[in-house]
Amino acid sequence: MSDPRDLEPKTVFDALKRGDVMLIDVREPAEFANQRIHGALLCPLSTFDPRAIPANPGRQIVFQCGSGKRSRMALDRFLSETGAEAGHLAGGFGAWKSAGLPCVCINPETGQVEDHGKY
Repeated sequence: MSDPRDLEPKTVFDALKRGDVMLIDVREPAEFANQRIHGALLCPLSTFDPRAIPANPGRQIVFQCGSGKRSRMALDRFLSETGAEAGHLAGGFGAWKSAGLPCVCINPETGQVEDHGKY
C-alpha cells in the first residue's frame, strides 16, 4: 500500500496488544453490536465529530469500519479538521476477520454473544 496511513490488520492487532492504538469504529451502532474488535470505541460516521475524538499522545488513533471506505472518509476528515496524525484499518473488519484476528460476534442462529479470542 502506498499510503502509510493504510494499516494492515496484523499491524493494528499488534499495536492494540501493546496498547499503542486507540481504535475508533465508525460503523453504525447495529453493525457494532453485531460484530466488533476488542477494545474498539464506537463513533459512527453518521454523527462523526473529529474534534470529539479524545487525544492521547501515547496512542495512535486508528479508524475502522466494515470495508475500509468509511474509515478512510473519517480519517480524511479527521486529518483536515484537526491536523493530528492518524491511520485507518485497510480493508476494515472484513480484512480483520479474513486475517483470523480476534473479535466479538453475535451468533445469528442462537443470538448469543461469542468471543472469538482475545489479545
